[in-house]
Amino acid sequence: MDDRLSETNDDTSLADDTYRLILADILSARLAGGSIVQQRRLASQHAVSRSPMRHALSRLEGEGLLVRNEKGVLCVRVVSLKDYLDSLTMRMLIEPTAAALATPHIADPELERLSMMLDAIDADLEPDPEIVWQFDDALHSCIADNSRNAFMKATIGDMRRYTTIFERQMAIVRAKPGVTEHRAILGALKARDAEDARKAMTEHLDAVRQGVLTNY
Repeated sequence: MDDRLSETNDDTSLADDTYRLILADILSARLAGGSIVQQRRLASQHAVSRSPMRHALSRLEGEGLLVRNEKGVLCVRVVSLKDYLDSLTMRMLIEPTAAALATPHIADPELERLSMMLDAIDADLEPDPEIVWQFDDALHSCIADNSRNAFMKATIGDMRRYTTIFERQMAIVRAKPGVTEHRAILGALKARDAEDARKAMTEHLDAVRQGVLTNY
């Protein structure tokens, strides 16, 4: 392989890795909404050079997760309640259909893995919030992937970013959010019942919406 091509591939890979690191910081609220983004500090924190960090931040700005304030300084976007509700409305329009479409395609071992994750959360009196979020992401991503509709998958992924950021920054967080609804979704998927999966996802997202409005 040409050395220059190898260097280009390495640079692209490092930029992608850096992008994923900063995205994870934003989604987990380690970089909270309104935080000023300091390129040099982030590069030092993640042990990368400023070039891949610059590319990662530019990409996140293009995706709307980073914005410029009135002084032109790069900041983490503040997800408002309206942003959250609008994003959740989009999910409620699309994700129940994604669940129905995914029903025949999700492999049994994957459903069993997700069920074991949920069982462990349910059995733990005080589950690690990070594990709860990992399960939530795994289930909803699995459904989006197996909908076999690239546009639907992309939209769900984009909307889940905003709802995740908002929910993770709420002062009031349930220890075991959505266990009952998630179990209903998994039950419908295991039974290969598309309409029950659609119904269970609708009820889950409506419960999420009501819970946030109650605690906001």
